[in-house]
Amino acid sequence: MMADAGSAAPAASGAGHRNSQGAWHPRRTYAALDLGTNNCRLLIARPSGEDGFVIVDAFSRIVRLGEGLAASGRLSDAAIERAVAALSICADKLVRRGVHLSRAVATEACRRAENGREFVDRVYRETGIALDIIDPGEEARLAVQGCHALLEPGDGPALIFDIGGGSTELVELLPGAGPPQIADWISVPWGVVSLAESEPQGVGDRDARIATYERMKGRVAEALGALDLPEGELRLLGTSGTVTTLASVFLELPSYDRRAVDGLHVPVGDMRRIGRDLAAMSIAERAQVACIGTERADLVVAGCAILEAILDLWPAPRVGVADRGIREGILRALMAGAVR
Repeated sequence: MMADAGSAAPAASGAGHRNSQGAWHPRRTYAALDLGTNNCRLLIARPSGEDGFVIVDAFSRIVRLGEGLAASGRLSDAAIERAVAALSICADKLVRRGVHLSRAVATEACRRAENGREFVDRVYRETGIALDIIDPGEEARLAVQGCHALLEPGDGPALIFDIGGGSTELVELLPGAGPPQIADWISVPWGVVSLAESEPQGVGDRDARIATYERMKGRVAEALGALDLPEGELRLLGTSGTVTTLASVFLELPSYDRRAVDGLHVPVGDMRRIGRDLAAMSIAERAQVACIGTERADLVVAGCAILEAILDLWPAPRVGVADRGIREGILRALMAGAVR
């Protein structure tokens, strides 16, 4: 599996912990902001214990920053306004919570857009938030750092994937205990927004919708290629709105509950079944499913297609579900580098 062209592979990294320079700052507050192609997410936390933190505040809003990007090559005016409005709320929270140290990152939409740098400059002028457009390698490394603790125990090969709005990152970890060591990784330019915009969504009869789903799967499979994993039962962990949403449907939750979903392991057969059931529905029918609603109804099937393409290429008995990722990786890195 080859890394995205033009990007350096991410360095292996462990979870944040007390480092050789000093200890955690239990009274200081840290923040991590992740502006993706679909969502704007903020976490504010304080260190707790040797290798953890307590969430002080959080914010999440679907902004669809990458809406229409594939066709125009630019962030649209409407998408920029939505993102700036969400980031203004984040800026207020950073001030009110007295954040000591923070980092804000932007991913695929800003990487691809012709006006991505102009957008970043405007965000800084209007909100004071300095967005760092990170490359796919760093995006993959941060996701691993944030969620690897939820991998099933074992000595076999492990694969962590992050289905984003504009891209999907997959990271193979070397077998063995201790901090995660990255063996290989890939980033492909298919996420729930970019893939959904490649095909008409929820139109025609059931057969037409299933045919659309199969075409989306084919696009992703072609982009992913193949990865030669070592022998042994594969441990698979996903961090994204797709896997947390499907896990909620699997549990038949009336509303989303992070405590029930984060760390869950769902049989692969159930993940496939739920994805195909959703693909056969119209957008209006999907919107009636608990934990999907109108905000995710037109995008969730694209995520299901990406997930099933991954499962076809790298079979595993179960899929681990992580409601954590880049933001948690940023927080651990910030706290690990802090000194008294």
